[in-house]
Amino acid sequence: PEESSSKSLTLGAAAALMIIAGYPGEIVLDAAHASTRWMFWGAAMLPFSYIVYTLLVGLSGATNAEEDAEIRGKIKQAQVLTVISWCTYPVVYVFPMMGITGSNAVVAIQIGYSVSDIISKCAVGLLITDITISKSNKLRGI
Repeated sequence: PEESSSKSLTLGAAAALMIIAGYPGEIVLDAAHASTRWMFWGAAMLPFSYIVYTLLVGLSGATNAEEDAEIRGKIKQAQVLTVISWCTYPVVYVFPMMGITGSNAVVAIQIGYSVSDIISKCAVGLLITDITISKSNKLRGI
């Protein structure tokens, strides 16, 4: 429990730092200041990389500690799907730097983030629900 609490705090702080570092670049949409947006993107990618690394590598010990192979497989799926969904956000962030301008940039960003949110929240949420149901059923002997 203490290790989980510590890891949660560290990951939460990294996520907050990622948002704080990247958000100022979100308001820069014109091509003339693309380098400024890239700078904030790069700054946000540092804590982002730590989070992704932790999900894929740092938590492997806890994942592998799950005794039930089916549940362990679902947990690994949730980790990979989380990383895949999270990797869509930096791609959407660079839309204005890829030549999408004006109102088209705003619309592309909103659509992109909406798709990212659906994947990261709905799909991963459903998978986590399935893991929880599976673990509960196993504990009840079902």
